[in-house]
Amino acid sequence: MIGTMRLIMDDRHLQKIEQVQRFLEGSGGVGFKPLSREEKHAWTESVLMRFKYPRLRRAGKGVIRQFVQKVTGYSRAQMARMISEYDRTGQLRQKEYQRHRFPGKYTRRDMELLARTDEVHGYLSGPATKRILEREYEVYGHEEFRNISGISVAHLYNLRRRNVRLGVGKAFTKTRTVSSRIGERVKPNPQGEPGHIRVDTVHQGDREGEKGVYHINAVDEVTQWEAVASVEKIAEACLVPALELILDGFPFRIKGFHSDNGSEFVNHRVVKLLNKMLIRFTKSRPRHTNDNALVESKNGSVIRKHLGYAQMPQRYARHINAYCEEFFNLYINFHRPCFFPVTIVDHKGKMRKKYPYEEVMTPYERLKSLAETKGLLAPGVTWAKLDAIANQMSDNEFAVMMVKARSDLFEQIPGFGGGLPEAVFVSYPHYPQRKKRLL
Repeated sequence: MIGTMRLIMDDRHLQKIEQVQRFLEGSGGVGFKPLSREEKHAWTESVLMRFKYPRLRRAGKGVIRQFVQKVTGYSRAQMARMISEYDRTGQLRQKEYQRHRFPGKYTRRDMELLARTDEVHGYLSGPATKRILEREYEVYGHEEFRNISGISVAHLYNLRRRNVRLGVGKAFTKTRTVSSRIGERVKPNPQGEPGHIRVDTVHQGDREGEKGVYHINAVDEVTQWEAVASVEKIAEACLVPALELILDGFPFRIKGFHSDNGSEFVNHRVVKLLNKMLIRFTKSRPRHTNDNALVESKNGSVIRKHLGYAQMPQRYARHINAYCEEFFNLYINFHRPCFFPVTIVDHKGKMRKKYPYEEVMTPYERLKSLAETKGLLAPGVTWAKLDAIANQMSDNEFAVMMVKARSDLFEQIPGFGGGLPEAVFVSYPHYPQRKKRLL
């Protein structure tokens, strides 16, 4: 269905009032193309001049008014104002809008004096700055401060903001830190007891805008027992199940949980999980880089060394996590020796750390070497079970098996090889099989 017809009209053939009248009577269903404001004024002026509007009788003037209103869409009030202007001046000119502005009391010179005062005094408070401006004029007789010395404190702040916008002055403010009441800012003190872990995340690279997997790395401070899990994202929905799996993987009861100030750990869901397990949550202090240095060093010497920096797509997080649980975590805890520092106080009272060869041992050996081992293990974990895992294979034998499983995994990940089959790991008869758990 066709509505009103729109066309561009050539009205030069309309020279008499009778022709305009017939046009109005026969154009009831005709619409006109919208004109710009300038075009409307120019066309209206041409019509009024063509028909000599001031000399027309009253009926003729009414026809011309209807004609102009029909084409331009002006209201009766608008037409009355335009015709009044035409009668007075003989032409129509579009008036430019001029916004009313109050006269400015303070000149650019005053603004520069204020900016200079702020700069040399270090941006004092409003009242203090106003007092300085007054003293410059009243006490020291600097005539250029006469006008600006009378400014109010409230308007002084307005002028400061205007100075910044105009580039007259610059204001620098320190970044305000966002404080969170979750966790306690303190360096944990395990006092020689295992169960105080340090936690951090390691991102496995980006490629062509696609994010890689995230590794969750947890290290006990005393025994260096380490647990690694892989997740698709560091969102709470993925992170909390991984943390539960990590905490269950330690053979001793967890007493403390320390992380940096990242939001992946400093949130209410993680706090709820730790509170349920009666674990104290602490986080790093500002300007204390050593608070989480242990797990940071493990990120490079363990995770990056064995898993590299290349991007691993997020969809393979479950398979990488299964590799960590089946092979990687067992290797770093039962078959990979670590250095354990010994603190020595010299004759000047300065504490130094040394790493004697006698203290090079695996995290499991370190755990067994603790003086008080009674009641140390978590419920359901016995020394016999741990010894069976540690002594089933030699360090080299298990390392060879782990490298083979890692190579099989890497060959199946895009960028390393083809697609990943359902069965990633092969069965090794010389090592007791554990139940495969996937996130």
